[in-house]
Order: sequence, then C-alpha cells, then structure tokens
Amino acid sequence: MNQDHPTSFKMLKVLFCGLIAVASISSMAATLDIEGDVAGELVLAASVSSDTLSDLARAYDQGYTEMRLANPGIDPWLPGEDTEIVVPSRYVLPEIKRRGIVINVPEMRLYYFPKKASKQSQQQVVTHPISIGRQEWNTPHGATKIVAKVKDPIWYPPESIRDEHAAEGDILPKIVPAGPDNPLGAYKLRLGLPGYLIHGTNKPYGIGMRVTHGCIRMYPKDVESIFEKVRVGTDVFIVNQPYKVGVSGGGIYLEVHPHLDEDNEIFRDEFTHVVNLILERTGQSPAKLSWRTLKTTLAEKTGLPVLIGTVEQATLALDLQ
Repeated sequence: MNQDHPTSFKMLKVLFCGLIAVASISSMAATLDIEGDVAGELVLAASVSSDTLSDLARAYDQGYTEMRLANPGIDPWLPGEDTEIVVPSRYVLPEIKRRGIVINVPEMRLYYFPKKASKQSQQQVVTHPISIGRQEWNTPHGATKIVAKVKDPIWYPPESIRDEHAAEGDILPKIVPAGPDNPLGAYKLRLGLPGYLIHGTNKPYGIGMRVTHGCIRMYPKDVESIFEKVRVGTDVFIVNQPYKVGVSGGGIYLEVHPHLDEDNEIFRDEFTHVVNLILERTGQSPAKLSWRTLKTTLAEKTGLPVLIGTVEQATLALDLQ
C-alpha cells in the first residue's frame, strides 16, 4: 500500500460520545485539542483483505504494538475483508508538565506541546508513535534538551554497533553517508544525553517496536514535522509511565500499556500503583470508581483510555499546564 495515504481503506468512522459518524481520513488532525488530561478520539477503520496491522499503523500514524494491543482478537497479518480495526488515537497525557517534548518509553509515543498563542488559548498537543531501545540497549529516562538539528545526517556507527553487526556477518562501514541506506533517515535531533538521538528511519515498518540501540526512531513524515516545529534548546522529558490516569469532563480515565520486561520488579504491584496514581490525580475531590472496570483494564492492557469512575473537578490536585 502507499506509504502515507491509506487508499485501500473503505471507510473511516469516528467514535464520539458513544455515536459513530462517517469521516474522511483527512479529518484526523495532527494537532489535537486537550480536554482536561485527554486528547484525541478513538477511530474505527474497515480494512480490505490486503491490509495488515502494520499497513494500518503506518497509514494512521500509529505504532505496530499499540495497534496490536488495541485489536487483540485480530490476526495482525491477515485481518481480513471488512474487519473493523480500532485505531487507538485517543490518549491520556503523561503526568508531567506540558511543555516541549515528552517521550513515554513503554507507550512508545512522543508528545510535543507547542506554546500557546495566549494564556486564554486552549492548549494543544502533537503526538506520534516511536520505536525505542531493545532490552539490552535501553532508552534512558530523564530530562534533557534538543542540542542540535541536522538535515540529511551522516551516520558514524559506534564501535559497539559495528561489533554487533560484524558478529552476525554484516560488516558496517565506519561512515554511512546521507541517503536511502542511512538508518537515521533524513532528519536527526541530537539530545543532551550523549549518544542519543531522535531520528527518522529507512525501515518505517519497525515503528512501535523495541528495535533500536536506545535512540528514539520515528516515521519519516513525523520526524520531518517535529524537526520543523521544534528549536534547539527545546526541553525533552523521557518518562516511564505504562499506567496513566487522567480526568476529563468529570470522568476518571485509565490507560494501561505493558510495562517493559526489565521493570517487572518496579511495577510488581500494579494495582496499588494505579490506586496511588488515582489518589494523586484526584486529591481531596470526592470520586466514585468502578473497581471491576479498573481491574479489567489492568488485566487487558489494551492501551486505550477507559472510563473507570467520576470525580468532582473543583479541587483537582495536579496542575500540569
């Protein structure tokens, strides 16, 4: 299928307030309005027999893993004719100040918060899927900045990566020039963390997987968009939040992604962890929870925001603006 335009899809449906409305693919905005702690709307797409989840993911600017989690009953390689596919295009925002770039590693997603035109303007977010480091090449967590931007970068493979490839019979050159064979793609943004980048790729179907040597990899069109939007000095926050709790319109939403394998001990008691997140988010405001829905959401880990309760919004605890 075409790289950027899902011409094989028969229709697009937008789920809004419990109703399904027909919409065109162009109606999926790249910049989303933020409502409380939530942005975007879930979408249903109907596939044709030649589509795979990887095709759908790329066309709808999703990562492979998040598409698979949102569609657990679908064969990722043979979804079939007229199969309804959930596009997980609604997000609980990470719990952190909303400025610059926020990368949530286990979610494999980047959020960019452009500056508001005025104090009265509604805050917006731009979000894209990413690939992250394999378990032996972890993507680091912490606060940093964009320290350089380079178009058509040259790649100088580190010795460790050249050794790894050599062990598999693949001899990498010391210098890979810009062009279609460059794994960095056409754009790179260098982080203040030595050796780590946000960059494009010449293998876009790997987006949304743990396939990198620690860098953050993006679809070609997405990294170009971010490259144009951000400036050198932009804050970057890399966080580890497989469980996200947010409030929107008086509803409490829980979004659960599988935690990274190496974090089994950190998130061993996930129920207690999530309850603490809810208490932190709602503070002293009276809240009503569906414990059954909360437990089901934890068990299923679809990556979709699920309404698990309600809260009075007058005295919510966190200020993330």
